[in-house]
Amino acid sequence: MVDCNNFYASCERVFDPRLEGRPVVVLSNNDGCVIARSNEAKALGIAMGEPAYKREGFFAKNGVYVFSSNYALYGDMSARVMRILAGFAAETEVYSIDECFLLLRGLSTASLMQTAREIRRTVRQWTGIPVCVGIARTKTLAKVANRLAKKESGDGVRLLEDDKDIDSVLQNLQTGDVWGIGRRIARYLLACGVRTALDLKGRDDDWVRRHLTVTGLRTVLELRQIPCIALEDAPTPARSLVCSRSFGTRIESLASLEEAVLAYVQRAGEKLRRKGLVAGAVQVFLETNRFQPEPQYAGSRCRALPVPTASTLDLHGPALEILRDIHKPGYKYQKAGVILLDLCPASGRQLSFLEPRDEEKKRRDRLMRVMDRINTVYGRGALTLAASGLGKKEWHMRQERRSPRYTTSWNELPIAR
Repeated sequence: MVDCNNFYASCERVFDPRLEGRPVVVLSNNDGCVIARSNEAKALGIAMGEPAYKREGFFAKNGVYVFSSNYALYGDMSARVMRILAGFAAETEVYSIDECFLLLRGLSTASLMQTAREIRRTVRQWTGIPVCVGIARTKTLAKVANRLAKKESGDGVRLLEDDKDIDSVLQNLQTGDVWGIGRRIARYLLACGVRTALDLKGRDDDWVRRHLTVTGLRTVLELRQIPCIALEDAPTPARSLVCSRSFGTRIESLASLEEAVLAYVQRAGEKLRRKGLVAGAVQVFLETNRFQPEPQYAGSRCRALPVPTASTLDLHGPALEILRDIHKPGYKYQKAGVILLDLCPASGRQLSFLEPRDEEKKRRDRLMRVMDRINTVYGRGALTLAASGLGKKEWHMRQERRSPRYTTSWNELPIAR
């Protein structure tokens, strides 16, 4: 298991060397809560999920650098790291934006440690991102080893191989910190007298299967160094796709809501086409801010499409109709979103008698390909539907402290002095 250290904060540091050794935090959408912290920020006692507005004075007093989330930068840096890791193993599984499993076969203990150190050196040299590496015979133990590599290892590498060493580690690990054991299950295990990962490892198989199902049994077997969770070399096909945002300011105007929903439809359509999928239904939702002392409303509705499609031109009409149906005047809306449902591969879907004429379908497909190509080369939003708004968009997220998109925008390339 290779895990990038404090990934969002590390991405900010790559292009701004003055941040090295300084406390750095990254905020969620609309600059709401802390979602990433450097080690220096953690040492100051800044907690995950803290509302940023409550800590503004603390940040200023302690010299904390605060950034809005810059997902274009983080996504691109993640892709670069994952490409490097793919060069070290034929079989990999990208587990999250900053984590990846690698399957290393037929290597001695010395070779494993050497490879792990080479991974850390290469990723750091080629991208500037620091990583830690945890090595074990199972994915669950590799996650444990990675945790130790971050907290205890001086060189960022930890191998769990010896039974005594593993038992010593599991004896000091709470069940809630085991990969695959959630908070609810951890509370249940605690009530059953199972306090540590070592306690869980020693439980009888029948007891585990009866209380934690087969999924829990796989986790227990993995703690015993018996591989039960294979690498997923191909992600599970998605059944739905969501595109939604909280607004930078609360919106009352239906026209502004229509612009926002159409922008989300366009983004969702881009994701569909990139994945080679089509959608059979579209859902739109609206909601107010439930934390404000004012009238509340939440509306949602779904509509099946006559023909599964990935064309933005075919999706935006039904989405607008739903929005107008669920919209109620007099409310201040905080969030809207689009959910595409009943996804299936574009090449293997069930055909319909309602299919558009071949020439019309080909024309729309060509138009979508051109739009996607232009937005890939010149940046997202270079070519959009006019209905998604041409002027200032009051519904845009608040990102007052966003750093430049150094690697994905020609206008924001880093400047060397």
